[in-house]
Amino acid sequence: MGTVKKLNKWANAHTYYPLDFLRVALGVFLFIKGVEFMANHAEMVEMAKPFEGMPGGMIILHYIAPAHFVGGILIVVGLLTRWAAIAQLPILFGAILTNFLGTMDVGNLSIAILVLLACLFFIVYGSGKHSVDYYLKMEK
Repeated sequence: MGTVKKLNKWANAHTYYPLDFLRVALGVFLFIKGVEFMANHAEMVEMAKPFEGMPGGMIILHYIAPAHFVGGILIVVGLLTRWAAIAQLPILFGAILTNFLGTMDVGNLSIAILVLLACLFFIVYGSGKHSVDYYLKMEK
């Protein structure tokens, strides 16, 4: 817990609006992806074809859309940002792995890698000073 407090103090001392914009953009992107997955069931089934023979394949399908949807909202407002970004990691690793097991799509692979790097950054950096987390912390 001490490490998280140190990271929060560092992040709050080194907060910048472009990083807040990046956090909001990441959250909006994940939210839109969650809505796309919920709206286009056929695309999601096609995307999950490489994992068809694996146990828990349906669990994967039912985890992706809500995790992107709810995680995107949490990241946009800066509430539980680290936890929301951690929840995205299995999906993003799966997205990268899908490109190697299924058909290789360089565009999707590069987007998945960029989003993975952004999530890893916000796991370390946190939500920053302009967030609900910071507001709630200052209310105490």
